[in-house]
Amino acid sequence: MSLANRWVTRIFVIESILQERATGIFYLSKDMTLFGYDQGVFGGVIVTDDFLNTLGLKGPQHVSTVSTVTAIYDIGCFLGACFSIWYGEKFGRRFTVLTGTTVMSIGAVLQITAYGVPQMIIGRIVGGIGNGMNTATAPVWQSETSQIKWRGKLVVLEMILNIAGFSISNWVTYGFSFLGGPISWRFPLAFQFVFIFILFATTPWLPESPRWLIAHEREDEAFEILADLEGKDPNDPFILTQHKEIVYAVQYEKKNAIPWSKLLMGKTGSGGGTKTMRRIILGAGSQAMQQLSGINVTSYYLPTVLIESVGLENSQARLLAACNSVSYLLFSLIGIPNVERWGRRKMMMYAAAGQCFCYLMITVLLRHTEIPSYPEEKQTKIASASIAFFFLYYVFFGIGWQGVPWLYPTEINSLSMRTKGAAIGTATNWIFNFMVVEITPPGIQSLHWKFYIIWTIFNGAFVPIVYLFYPETADRSLEDIDRMYRENPKLLVFRDKSITSSKRPLEYIQHEEEQLRRNSSVDPAMLRRGSKIKSPIPNNSETDYLEHDVVAEDKV
Repeated sequence: MSLANRWVTRIFVIESILQERATGIFYLSKDMTLFGYDQGVFGGVIVTDDFLNTLGLKGPQHVSTVSTVTAIYDIGCFLGACFSIWYGEKFGRRFTVLTGTTVMSIGAVLQITAYGVPQMIIGRIVGGIGNGMNTATAPVWQSETSQIKWRGKLVVLEMILNIAGFSISNWVTYGFSFLGGPISWRFPLAFQFVFIFILFATTPWLPESPRWLIAHEREDEAFEILADLEGKDPNDPFILTQHKEIVYAVQYEKKNAIPWSKLLMGKTGSGGGTKTMRRIILGAGSQAMQQLSGINVTSYYLPTVLIESVGLENSQARLLAACNSVSYLLFSLIGIPNVERWGRRKMMMYAAAGQCFCYLMITVLLRHTEIPSYPEEKQTKIASASIAFFFLYYVFFGIGWQGVPWLYPTEINSLSMRTKGAAIGTATNWIFNFMVVEITPPGIQSLHWKFYIIWTIFNGAFVPIVYLFYPETADRSLEDIDRMYRENPKLLVFRDKSITSSKRPLEYIQHEEEQLRRNSSVDPAMLRRGSKIKSPIPNNSETDYLEHDVVAEDKV
């Protein structure tokens, strides 16, 4: 690794918002902001008269086409995530991100210059492919360059930056709505190049994942990067211990990973670790629940919802959507200090209960706006009252469901299935995202207030689902979670306090302390000589691997 690259790495770490050892946060601050901007910008574009007239989408008869043009972006994201599942490991985290950003820029140009629906659809798909590649790579890259105690906080921070991009898109589309003409929607679409250019300028300088380098037998580079991240010498015993732990993790995964052909047929055997399919389903399920909570009913369509369901004027709806995005951003900050303190289970359950209440009140209030005997003035006041619950919904979602579903798949899956499990979770998120975005405009048009009953029921169902089935992963190392599943926990976890507590079980703490005592006298030079990917692993047993005598205080 060159001297210049080492200094750039150190600068990125120093400038990290949390002043912690996570180089990925600099990249993710731009990528997740771009992700959020893309999610929100089209909601303001599709209520712009010049856009609808230019593409021939004006009128209620074109509602289904508008929803398809909007939702097809998520199909592109799904395809991009699938590409990363199969090829991301081959090309590396940095190259995959640069490729994804390049594809996104091509899609953006196609959208900006579109004069017809076919070109806009192609642009949306191409842009989505690039975003799917980036979002499938980012959580893995982050987890591979983060300390355990900061893993949850950093993921929440990433998604807050996503909200920041969403907020920016709302204010940009609102501001340019006053200009009229093509610039009112073409410039907001073009504004994403601000983030794209920053990614192109910074990503090449970011260090590659140490885990990926070790997996591809580039150990010397990995030593240097680990040392830079920790601010230590490459021969420091702590760095040597971290390096060797990653080596053993990669060796184990290579020997025990299950091919996709067998995994898709459910033939996991014993190689994938205990309860393989259960853990994959839990991780993917958290991503599915995030989308079925109804967030993209409003993220993609809040101006439309406020116009069609509440009856606001176009400009007023845009302004409220922009104000809501600021509230969403501010309240999401609550999740940073509490994601470890409260735990994943409590954050998901409490937020789902709050979201259920909000959609219930929205349903009830909008129902009363369609009662013929109600005076028009009274209907307007009742409809306006529902806006408060749209705002409150974002508060609950921002705290509990914005970040945790992106974190959970990387934590719950077994060692040999972690990359595949995270990728399956990302793909699940995008395919359910597509479904929600596709059905929303025609659903509002045909069902009116009844459409919101769907999301009330879903959010209400998530509370018992999480309570009954989801283990806690906060304050636990990834090895702790593997150890928990080796102990054969029951499908219904709610009765076992050691599995559901937000505090790390005492027996896990005692085990780690014992391992650290055993390794305190290991010769650093001997550790480095043996820290090679071609060094023999003790055997094929996951138990023996996890009981091996290399355990670091802060694992990468």
